Amino acid sequence: MKLAARAERLKPSATLAITAKAKALKAQGIDVVGFGAGEPDFDTPENVKEEAIRAIKAGFTKYTAVAGIDELKDAIVRRIEEDYGLRYEKSQIIVSCGAKHTLYNLSQALFEEGDEVIIPSPYWVSYPEQIVLAGGTPVFIETREEDGFKIDPDKLKKLITKKTRALILNYPSNPTGATYNEDDLKAIVDVAMKGGLLIISDEIYDKIIYDGLIHTPVATLGDDVKKSTILVNGVSKTYSMTGWRIGFAAGDKRVIDAMGNLQGQSTSNPVSIAQKAAVEAFGGTQDEVERMRREFEKRKNYIVDRLNKIPGLRCFNPQGAFYVFPNVSKLFGKRHAGLEIRNSVDFTQFLLEEAKVAVVPGVEFGADNYVRISYATSMEEIKKGVDRIEKAVEKLK
Repeated sequence: MKLAARAERLKPSATLAITAKAKALKAQGIDVVGFGAGEPDFDTPENVKEEAIRAIKAGFTKYTAVAGIDELKDAIVRRIEEDYGLRYEKSQIIVSCGAKHTLYNLSQALFEEGDEVIIPSPYWVSYPEQIVLAGGTPVFIETREEDGFKIDPDKLKKLITKKTRALILNYPSNPTGATYNEDDLKAIVDVAMKGGLLIISDEIYDKIIYDGLIHTPVATLGDDVKKSTILVNGVSKTYSMTGWRIGFAAGDKRVIDAMGNLQGQSTSNPVSIAQKAAVEAFGGTQDEVERMRREFEKRKNYIVDRLNKIPGLRCFNPQGAFYVFPNVSKLFGKRHAGLEIRNSVDFTQFLLEEAKVAVVPGVEFGADNYVRISYATSMEEIKKGVDRIEKAVEKLK
């Protein structure tokens, strides 16, 4: 059966593939340490789960408004205003089936053949694929570890052409954990605004931030900037609600309406029960958010310190999210048991076979000298996994 060209061009998600492989090995009784998953290992907060149960018992199990219930939109508006002093109207909010779905709807609503979208590299794996699905062309701006994996405004300026429609920002970043302070953002946004670009700001990790840093949303940098920015966020990372599939966008009403029309012809509304749970997540106590953040920071400090002590590895100290992105290029050319480490895929295969540790190759994020390790797992598993990596690397000659 012939497939559409767009389906033929798409690559499967490497993150999901690695996680599935690790789970398959575990199902066979093999002890695998999984560092692939991009989701918190904590349970969803009790108050959120209880609200979902109440919704089920109350029969809140039918279709809702396509773009989300008013109660949830109100909760999102209040949370954004309370956290960052930003004010949106309900008509400027759309709720979708996770932040990934939100971003997909955005691409479909905004981009078409001939449009270019600038994406910082290393990048989250779905950004370029979603742009391609919409008919657009991803244009990558390389960031360097030495510069904190941050966009160089001068490089950005040189990449903007008449075809450039938008810039995607993701901070704290998946996969690097890098983020921006207010001055960094102002320099980047100034270039984007002068170039007439729309800014898609994916801030899904905004509450998972370390070392006393403060998250600055792009849209707080001025009224004109806010008008040109679509803010994307959700409940998955902050509230450990990955499976609930609730994301949202906030921004220009015309864009939001277009996304709603697309959603109405594809998924329709997000899950009714999950929407009620998200109302409680945004509107209820935020104590669990800070508890999880503190635990992530402890894990981050431990794993960065341990990885930097392993000969051949160099690990950037992330400021947010729950990933480390160690540089493994010094191991390229080394061998063990007939396998030569030539790239991040080889190293990933080596760790899985030799150490029974699952990581994600950096090539999937546009950075072949690196691998991504998620520390969204217990400290016990982190210690065991790093011990195994250390012993495996010692075998490479």
